[in-house]
Amino acid sequence: MTKLQRDAIIAAALDLLDETGAENLTTRRLAERLGVQQPALYWHFRSKRALLDALAHAMLAEGRQGARPRPGQDWREFLADNARGFRRALLSRRDGALIHAGTRPVDPEFDAVEAQFALMREAGFAPLDAAHALTTVGHYVVGAVLEEQAAAVEAGSRPADAPPAALAEVFDAYDRAGPEAAFEFGLDVMLDGLAARLARRASAPSGG
Repeated sequence: MTKLQRDAIIAAALDLLDETGAENLTTRRLAERLGVQQPALYWHFRSKRALLDALAHAMLAEGRQGARPRPGQDWREFLADNARGFRRALLSRRDGALIHAGTRPVDPEFDAVEAQFALMREAGFAPLDAAHALTTVGHYVVGAVLEEQAAAVEAGSRPADAPPAALAEVFDAYDRAGPEAAFEFGLDVMLDGLAARLARRASAPSGG
């Protein structure tokens, strides 16, 4: 099979994902969609997990912006832009966060990741702190979108106990603000924490 055929498998799988959701995305259904026998898929994807990983990276390739820092960009501005672009990419596909959870960067994403690390190191983050900062923000995005997509699926399908009046008022305000406001609040809290950590590192006395 050619590379074009591999790309066609990924495109068909993404379309099927949007139609059926991750739970019902099976290699049998995908093979039927493509008009091939199921074993033919394993020529390129040794397992369903390998296929899901390919879908996760394809989502980012087609829908993510801001993954590479701009020249002279402030680290906080970059992390915020990158997180928002990541969120939009995951939301572009049904169950996008669920598909992406547990993956790691692959080539050709390495160049962007190296640029991210370079920016964080230049800002003064220790190497391990830079790694933790980038992955923690990434995990936050995946978790936030996972909750948002699950809530959208379950909306109206489960009876809810009526909360006390004061709590109901808070719930109503939260719902009116919407998931983007909640996401931005959490993102600001994380970036404030990283800024405070960086400031403590900068003010700490150097070892003699």
